[in-house]
Amino acid sequence: MSVLRKNGTTGTTGGTTAGAGDGSASRTGGSEKCAGGGADGAGGWPAFVRGAVVVQTVALLFQAVTAGLLLSTSYGETLHGVGARVMYGASMLYLLAAVLAWRPGGGSPRRTVHATGFLLLASLQVVLGIAHVPSVHVPLGVVMFTLSVLDLVGTRGGRVRR
Repeated sequence: MSVLRKNGTTGTTGGTTAGAGDGSASRTGGSEKCAGGGADGAGGWPAFVRGAVVVQTVALLFQAVTAGLLLSTSYGETLHGVGARVMYGASMLYLLAAVLAWRPGGGSPRRTVHATGFLLLASLQVVLGIAHVPSVHVPLGVVMFTLSVLDLVGTRGGRVRR
């Protein structure tokens, strides 16, 4: 099987291969990863990280809908409370997925920093919601949803074209 090494040379797994024309030989042993940095071999993020970001984004959208229901229905508060727990759990799931993609998966720690920041924002959001401070709670929810959508676009593995 042919592999592309991090230094730009190509070779086969399990055999002796020549380097980039410099006469050096190396044995890959079949343990080299594909170039691109992502665990999926395409330079993107693993599917479980993308899945965690999708769950988080959908939970935030649900929170926005139930925030409107708070004003118009008797069950809006119950749905918003349940959604808050799901959103917080989704933020923890995202952090777990990011750590698993980084440490054992060999990915970038950047996603872990994003997930940690998001969990901190979610914690602040829960505190503000319990304290009934809508003047900060609502705008922070909008910011969190926007950041989550931007993060979701970023997990596709490519750049956004304008």
